[in-house]
Amino acid sequence: MDFEKKYIRNLDWLLILLLMCLGIFSFIGISGATATANYEWKQVVWYALGFMVLAIILLFDYESFSNSAYVLYGIGIILIIGVLFVPVKEGVGGARSWYQLGVVDFQPAELMKIFTIIAVARYISKKDEEEEPINNLKAMLPIFLLVGVPLLLILIQPDLGTATVFTGIMVSMLIVAGVPMRYFAVLGLAGAIFLSSFTYIFMFHKQFFFEHIMHKYQWMRIESWLKPEEYPTEGYQLMQSLTAIGSGQLLGKGINQGTQAKNGWVPVGESDFVFTVIAEELGFIGSSILIFIYFFFIYRMIRIAMEAKDTFGMYVIAGVIGMYVFQVFENIGMTIQLMPITGLPLPFVSYGGSSLITNFFVMGIVLNIGMRRKKLMFE
Repeated sequence: MDFEKKYIRNLDWLLILLLMCLGIFSFIGISGATATANYEWKQVVWYALGFMVLAIILLFDYESFSNSAYVLYGIGIILIIGVLFVPVKEGVGGARSWYQLGVVDFQPAELMKIFTIIAVARYISKKDEEEEPINNLKAMLPIFLLVGVPLLLILIQPDLGTATVFTGIMVSMLIVAGVPMRYFAVLGLAGAIFLSSFTYIFMFHKQFFFEHIMHKYQWMRIESWLKPEEYPTEGYQLMQSLTAIGSGQLLGKGINQGTQAKNGWVPVGESDFVFTVIAEELGFIGSSILIFIYFFFIYRMIRIAMEAKDTFGMYVIAGVIGMYVFQVFENIGMTIQLMPITGLPLPFVSYGGSSLITNFFVMGIVLNIGMRRKKLMFE
């Protein structure tokens, strides 16, 4: 344990204030999502536990995470493999993603995100120390493996939404590591070729497409996202979300005055579609304030990364930024038909103990890096 009074002065209190602001939005959104369950007060308890976890993480030098990076990664892989053999949790579409521990459900994929970030940051920072740039496929291969293994295991569960977060993490860390842009161009070209081939097979070989590439019910999810009005059942949730957000107009209907989610017309309004509830009750102004808080939240982490005392801390925060940017964009985007619907929660706002505690664990590491930043010239 390594803690000095000077670290308190270096603590980013503004980032902690932003977390509290997100907690207020969380309470408003969850309380307006249902007329019966008191999920918002359970969320308050989870927030209190989250801040306790954050405080505990601050007591230890973050370099200890670097030293145990691959051990943590291995533990995460074991937990993800183990969850494939537990009974399926009800109400999650058949996905094997949770350990049911009595009153608490634990999703190991949430922890695996930060364990993967730490492991990749450890690898890249060691390359920096050895003055070996990540500028060729041989150097990038371990990164692809570190990210690809948990990604594939989570896809098997199946949990496409969480799996895609790992791509956001990898891309952000590769950019900060200075990987030449030509590799991103090649990846983009490969993606374009894949989508073109995908489209060609669908247009001219439909029988082969539905027999060997995608089931009809999976394709229907895509079509119901693009044209929800033509699919009353599959597109119901999206249509109700758009109706709720639109009805909020400029100033909203008022706190706990919304109707769409509270009357049960927007399913899972307390978790996946909590932004819908906030937009209905607080309108364009309120939802814009929430988005601004997220922008400022990311900005503060960028500042901490720029002042980190070593490259390991910088790469960890780069991965965290990629994770949060992807999740916020996907969650808000899916409620307004900008992105396909997935089960990704809105960080620090959606209801859920497993996700929230993990997020506070992550922020504990970020603030830890900020507290132990490099010394300024006048210090």
